[in-house]
Amino acid sequence: MSTEAYDIVVVGGGTAGTFAAATAASEGLDAIILERKSADEAGHIACGDAIKGTSTFPDVIDRKYLKSESFTNQRIQRAVFENPRGGSVDIDFADHGAVLDRKRYGEILIEEAERSGAEIQYDTVVQDVCQDDDGTVTGVRATRNGTVHTYNAEITIDAAGALSILQDKTDFTETYFDTNVSYSQFCSAYREVLEVPDPVEYDDAIVFKPTDELGYLWYFPRTATEINVGLGFQMTEDPMQLVETLKQDIMTRPELKNATVKDKLGASLPTRRPYDSAVADGFLAVGDAAGHVNPTTGGGIPGAAKSAHWAALHAVDAISEGDVSESRLWEYNTDVMTSFGKRFAAIDLYNLWGTAHNVDELVEIVSAVPGQQLADALSKGTSSMSLKLKLKTLIDTFGHWDALYELYKVSRRATEITQIYDTYPDSPSAFKDWQANRDELMDEFYDLTGATRKY
Repeated sequence: MSTEAYDIVVVGGGTAGTFAAATAASEGLDAIILERKSADEAGHIACGDAIKGTSTFPDVIDRKYLKSESFTNQRIQRAVFENPRGGSVDIDFADHGAVLDRKRYGEILIEEAERSGAEIQYDTVVQDVCQDDDGTVTGVRATRNGTVHTYNAEITIDAAGALSILQDKTDFTETYFDTNVSYSQFCSAYREVLEVPDPVEYDDAIVFKPTDELGYLWYFPRTATEINVGLGFQMTEDPMQLVETLKQDIMTRPELKNATVKDKLGASLPTRRPYDSAVADGFLAVGDAAGHVNPTTGGGIPGAAKSAHWAALHAVDAISEGDVSESRLWEYNTDVMTSFGKRFAAIDLYNLWGTAHNVDELVEIVSAVPGQQLADALSKGTSSMSLKLKLKTLIDTFGHWDALYELYKVSRRATEITQIYDTYPDSPSAFKDWQANRDELMDEFYDLTGATRKY
């Protein structure tokens, strides 16, 4: 058994792990990424591959290089929501989005982390967490090439993804770290990359189609002839035969006839609000490992990059001050909750509301809601519309007015919950009061919708 010492050990070499390590190394700390995959497979992750752009990425990496190397389709101008019974809703984007080659994207992020000065060890499977007598996390134990290695560190950053083993191994008893996490708060997903003989007509769009299990199919063009296709369902619903369901839908699409499968992969991801607290003594969780994912669309790249950058900056300051306590790291929670965290918490209400209604009704309502308002609700958690649009929506949703009125009240709750998250406490001392205030609103929400309690 060998023992190595670092300032920061990062578990996981995905978006969150690489941004955390690059940030720490750029600030002069000794940082290491422990990646369970081989050097050849690192960066190979199941993902929809769609992204709005690099403008919000922290500047610890060369964003132009990342874009030129991995953004294979940079002309995404709209989203298309398909109605399973026919018809579609188009939503134009104010700013162009992109679809990327996820493996190449991951490789560039690893390369940039190393360029910043971070070390990476591949084929390294973390199996346990080290804690001292006071409960402070002091590193991890892992196996590489049949040998057990101990990695001591001032701070451990958990970037190990959904249902991270680090959180199973850490004793959070004396902390506020969010342990209210269950299997039902996640989504199971599967995707393939298809090569088609002729260009598709929607190479400027990302296409969504709802499924019976409160999930959706996606068709995202990496290029006009290379399409990322996939689907997922929430664990609260009945299990879906992912591969077969995708196969059946592909067979109905003429543009995908004679397609060749270039790659296939499955994954799980959070479809829940961000963790109430993602810090403990000597420990921070980032990205998917802290629920930093849009709970409706599954988009997690921007949240992973931002949260990891903020976590590493706070870790740097904590180490320089000789205080890696939960209280000292708490500001990281505040950064997340008062930015994208509040939006994701609001969006989660729409996700929960959907579980209380059947797919046919949801499709009819979604098809009637004006596109921009639908996009705002799914990406920001709130939306508004003029009186004229309200009247048109009422006409188009005749027969579903009770559900539409309920949705209106849910939108009011979504606005209220963002206001609550804006008041997230800057120290643990006021945390319980904040939680009680948020949970009171959630009780009202559950009473209103009849949705099954998720937390």
